[in-house]
Amino acid sequence: MSDERRHSLVEFLAGLGLAGLGQTDLRSSELDLAPIEEALTHSSAGRPINHERLEFLGDAVLRLAAAEFLERHHRAMDVGQRSALRAQLVSDRWLAELGKRCGIEAMVHLGPVAAGDSAARQTIRAEICEALIGGLYETTGSLEPVHTWLTPHWQRSAKELLADPYRHNWKTGLQEWSQAQGLGLPNYRCEERSRRHGDPRRFHCSVDLKGQPVGEGWGGSRRDAEQQAARSALEQQQAISSLPGSSTAS
Repeated sequence: MSDERRHSLVEFLAGLGLAGLGQTDLRSSELDLAPIEEALTHSSAGRPINHERLEFLGDAVLRLAAAEFLERHHRAMDVGQRSALRAQLVSDRWLAELGKRCGIEAMVHLGPVAAGDSAARQTIRAEICEALIGGLYETTGSLEPVHTWLTPHWQRSAKELLADPYRHNWKTGLQEWSQAQGLGLPNYRCEERSRRHGDPRRFHCSVDLKGQPVGEGWGGSRRDAEQQAARSALEQQQAISSLPGSSTAS
């Protein structure tokens, strides 16, 4: 590893709030940054050592660290509530957002095809973040650097999710609401409107309750379009229900 690359890694880790890794100062020449470099080397780069091994490790480390975070900061929650919140805090979507906030793409060794694939950026950010979590654990043998990096992000996300329990999972929210109102299960109909990969309006979805249309949405995938349709329906139905003198459909 060149001195320039090592310096870049040190500056990047410092930006994550990691002034030290374990008992070793971040700027110490004795600190082995090989696992960090491995984590930041995407498989598309064609190098013999890449992120995949540490991504596998990072998946397990992430889930354990998230469970510890919830134990430390949300002890009043029951197991079911913790499980639901943890699922959000370790999701690929959350990891991709984390990578974007941290500017991780600028540090990743990518192959030319992957570098030019804008539709794959979110997946790559999530993969590399998970690998970096594994790299931090392997470098130090401890979860504390992972907590140091992730806890501020988890605190912000947990606050948002607890204020809006169905954030990013509106299908579940709509289903629970509709069943509570005696309206049965929502019915989704999706149609592909574009063949362009990465088009955020590639799929259109409509949702109905008891045959009555209640919402629609667009997305780059069927899943995303369904979620947006459910969000639209849930927000509209809850708004109607909150009106003075209103009654829900039956």
